[in-house]
Order: sequence, then structure tokens, then C-alpha cells
Amino acid sequence: MTIILDGASLTIQSLIDITHHQAQIEISEEAFERLKSSRTLVFKLSESDVPIYGFTVGVGWNKDKKVFGRYFAEYNRNLIYAHCVSVGPYLKEEETRAVMVSRLNALLSGRTGIQLEVVEMYKAFLNAGIHPRIPSRGSVGEADIANLSHIGLAMLGEGEVDYKGRIVPAADALMAEGLKPVVLGPKDGLSIVSSSALAAGTGAIVLDQALKVVEIANAVYALSVEGLDGNITPLRPEPNMARGMPSQSACAAQLRGMLSGSYLEKKGISKTLQDPLSFRCVAGIHGAVLDAIEYVHRFLAIHLNATDDNPCIIPESEEIISCCNFEITNWVLGFEMLGQALAHLSRSACHRTIKLSDPYFTGLSRFLSPDEGVVQAFQTIQKPFTALDAEIRHLINPVSTDYYSVAGEIEDHATNAPFVVQKTAKIIDNLYYILGIEALHAAQAVDLRRVTAHGKGSKVLYESLRDAVPFLEQDRPLSYDIQKAYEVLTDSSLIESIRKTAGTLMPENW
Repeated sequence: MTIILDGASLTIQSLIDITHHQAQIEISEEAFERLKSSRTLVFKLSESDVPIYGFTVGVGWNKDKKVFGRYFAEYNRNLIYAHCVSVGPYLKEEETRAVMVSRLNALLSGRTGIQLEVVEMYKAFLNAGIHPRIPSRGSVGEADIANLSHIGLAMLGEGEVDYKGRIVPAADALMAEGLKPVVLGPKDGLSIVSSSALAAGTGAIVLDQALKVVEIANAVYALSVEGLDGNITPLRPEPNMARGMPSQSACAAQLRGMLSGSYLEKKGISKTLQDPLSFRCVAGIHGAVLDAIEYVHRFLAIHLNATDDNPCIIPESEEIISCCNFEITNWVLGFEMLGQALAHLSRSACHRTIKLSDPYFTGLSRFLSPDEGVVQAFQTIQKPFTALDAEIRHLINPVSTDYYSVAGEIEDHATNAPFVVQKTAKIIDNLYYILGIEALHAAQAVDLRRVTAHGKGSKVLYESLRDAVPFLEQDRPLSYDIQKAYEVLTDSSLIESIRKTAGTLMPENW
């Protein structure tokens, strides 16, 4: 698979194909022409008396220091060195690829004036699988300069890279691929480091994971409501259409697809008339997560296909203008909102799991024991999933306003964007464990109820889970079952099967 980058049409799905499936990349001819034009303009303006940030003068507090032409290579190399101040842990391989794709596509907008050789090196690194070792922490989220500098370091043939499954000196990987280290010219150093590509690239991965976890949560709910012998009339289209919330209706529609063929379709309204809200309101709660995803996607998609550089080259008027294009508060706030929406999904899943252990709600045995008084079953398992939910409650605390005024009181705003993305990823990971434990309860409940007519989607989940975790006939250490359930839910084959069976919530422009 080959994906053409042009600086304007990168999608989340294309990014995932490059980062997770090693799709090769090419650069469009139009983008190359923009790069050539902007580079020519940079040199033209450098001959004038107009100070150019990061080119003829320094960066940050050093914006008053002149950079002379004969020192361009030395200055830009030192800029890379000075900005390598981030700390571990290091990014995973797919995260590094996402960061590089994000930065490369933004460069193709032709607004930086970077030399073509550096752009070609981004492409070569991605296609050859040379992944600079990028420490994940150290950015305040107002351009990820402390982290992205490690990409520049590797392009200089210095530092370390992940290459063919090993950590090796960057110089060795470049030699193995027949690549020569770049010689940085005017403005190249700033163009490499001054971007929010760390937050944007990893954010795109997390956003894709968020969409998938909603669909997995829908499948788990479908199995749970079968285990409850619950009322699925709240999923009917009429009340959801009357409400008028598109995401709520979309979730209800997918859930109807998952429960198509279930024994619950034939029973109509259950004797309880109204189930607990954690069951009854699932379309609205999960729909709220979709709304948060849609908000983030709207602005992150723009970010991935536009410049986030300062200064910004304006070829139309032959100017280089100081700006705030690195400012990403809008979609960082979206990730904060997404975390809070996921916390609602998590808390509801916990409440459903507790209800499934309660004979008052299920009419089954206490803790879903196959032999009450002899087999303790799920008596203690409430501790880990509520503990994980407590972690999520802590992680949703906003941090985008926790910043200092730095660099000589010049840089007095920030967003902590990479950490906001990282804590959202942690929320999703916790959620998979929580949903895995709910799925264990749901499968046990339908077995005790001797359900034979599953819905199309709930059947996919049930069979996948039972292939890994048998019915709880006798007490056994459940930590292993929890881990297996987590692995079932996070396996890409499950989401693919669910989407084939019951449709997807993925937007058309994803």
C-alpha cells in the first residue's frame, strides 16, 4: 500500500495505515513545487534587512540575537542539540511514525521554508523503518520542541534509532540504507523542532482508539443486556429519533444491529418495564463519547493538514510573518472533554457489572455462581474494576491550564497537549480492562440463563471470549481471565468482525 502525502488530504485512517500497517509514502509533485518556492523565498528575504525568526535571528528569548550566514549550519546544529532536553519513557514505534507523518504532512504546506533534503529524509526514515528514539515527556504543549529535536538529531546521524527490531546508532542505520546525514541550513532547525507533531500524531492514534472502544463497549453492552434479560425497547429508532441527537441515534442503530436475532427481540417490554439507567441510557451515554470524538476530529483533521509553524511563510505576498499557528488549545480542550465522556462510559460499565452480580436484577445466583455457597465466583472481582475506574476519575482532571511563564517571560501560555493525549490513552487502556470484566460477567450470565439465541454482534463477542476464557465452573485465579478478556477486546480482529456484523460508527471522512 502506498499513500501520497500532499499537505492537505491526510486522514486519520491514512495515518493509521502508515503507522500501524507500514504503508509506504510518496510526496505529491504539487507539494514539492510549494517546498521549492518557499525555500527560494526564504533566501530572497534573508538578503533584505527584515529580521526572520529562526533564520537571521535566534529563537525564544534569543530572538534579539543575529545569526550570520556563515554560521547557519553550526547555529542550526546547535539549535537541535540545545532542544534535546526531553525525558523518557520513549515513544513506541507506531507513535514515532505518527509524529513523523504529522510533521511531514504539515511541512508539505510550504509554509516553513525548509530545505527539500530534510523533507526527503522524513520520507526515507518512514519508508525504511528508521525510527528516531523520541522521549515522550518534556513538552509543555506549545510546540513540542524538546521532543521533536530528537528527529533532527537522528537526521544529523547522531543519537539512537529503532531499526529492524534493534536500538542502534543513527549513523549505522543511515549507512545501512545508503543515506547521508543532512547538513542543516537556514531555518531548518526551527522547522524540525517547532511543531505540535508529538501531540497531534499520538493524538490521532488515541482518537482512533477512542472510536474503537465505543464500538467494543456497544458489543459488551449487547451481551450484558442479554445476560440481564433486559429491556431493549429504549434502542428502538422512534424514541431516539424523537430526541434528535445524531450520535445517540447512531449508537442505538449499531446496538440494534448487534442484537439482531437475539431472544430479547421477541420478548418486548420486560417485566421490570425500566432497567437501571446504566442499561437504559447506554445509547445516550455512548453517543456523548461520539460527540466528543467528533469535536476533536473536526479540529485535529484541520491541524494535520495545515501548518503549525511560527513564523509562517506567505508566498502570495512574499512575507514571513510571526504568528501563533502552534496554538492548539481548541483540540486539546476536546481531548479533555473526551476523557470526561469516557469516564461516564466507564462508570456505567461498572454499574452494569455490579448489577449482573445481583440476583435482584438478574434473577440468577449471587455473584453469578454456578453453585452458591460452594463456588464464590465473582465475589471479589468488583475491587479491580472499581479501582481502575477510580484511576480514570483521577485522570479526567483537567491539566491544560497548568503551565508556567518560561523563556524570559516570553512564553506565558501552554496546553500540556502531549500529557493530555497520554492520559486519554491511559483512560482507554483502563476501560478495556473494565469492559473485559463486564464481558466476563455477561458471558457467565448468559450461560447460566442458557441463552441460545444471541444477537449477531453479541454472538461474535461471546464466541471470541469463550474461545479464550471458559465458563466459571469452579473457583480459579481470575487475574488470568481478566487479562485474557482484555486481550480479546483489544485484538484488532474483534473490532473488524463486529463492524462487518453490525456496521460501524466510523465517520465517512475518517
